[in-house]
Formats: sequence, structure tokens, C-alpha cells
Amino acid sequence: MAFSFKNMFGSDDEIDVDGAEEEFYLKSDNNEDDLNGNKMILIEPRAYSESQTIADHLKKRNSVVVNLKRVTSDQAKRIIDFLTGTLYAIGGDLQKLGTGIYLCTPKNVSVQGKMSDAEDNKNKTKIEDEIDF
Repeated sequence: MAFSFKNMFGSDDEIDVDGAEEEFYLKSDNNEDDLNGNKMILIEPRAYSESQTIADHLKKRNSVVVNLKRVTSDQAKRIIDFLTGTLYAIGGDLQKLGTGIYLCTPKNVSVQGKMSDAEDNKNKTKIEDEIDF
């Protein structure tokens, strides 16, 4: 619904304010889509509640490296469970990079190679004992 200045000022010309506003938002949405999927986000959550932020990045098709060293083992397990469900829903993947560090990738990102975990098995922490991949 266009706002008309005609009634306000008595002019014969109408200015379509809503049309200009819609055009602005359409242009900004397209620019945002071009940037999605090109970012690597590093997150060190301190509480389970931050797992939603990680999931939001994944939904925007960004890769996320998650460092779980600052949360308790129970919170780490809950975060991994939540992210595993999110990744399943979007067709993504979860890979362990090191002790308490995981790489979450959406469907549009392919990861090649594996990280050696021979050293990790010697130095397993309590978190790793409870969350074993």
C-alpha cells in the first residue's frame, strides 16, 4: 500500500514510498546471499545456549570450528548432540579435528582427508571419553 503525499500537500504527483523501500530490501537480500557459504566461523562456546548461534551459522551455509574446551563435559555432550541433529537436518558433516575441537560443515562444503588421532588417544580428556567418535 503506497503512502500518498497528494492528500497531504495537495499535489497531483504521487510518490511511491513503499516501492522504493521494497527495492532497497530486495537488493540487500541478494548481496547477503552472495556472502553466505564463504565464511569459516570459529566459536568457543561457554554454555549450551550458544549452540543455537552455531546452528544459525550452519543454516546460512557457513563452516564452523567449535572448541569445546571451555565447557563442562555434560555441556559439551549436549552441544555435540544438538549440532549432530542440526547437521543431519541440513545434510552437513561433523569431523573431529583434535581434543575438544570439531569442524561442522554444511552440505555445500566438502572436506577431504582425515586428522590423525593416534596422539589424541594417548592424551584423552574426560570430554573425549564421554564423546567418542
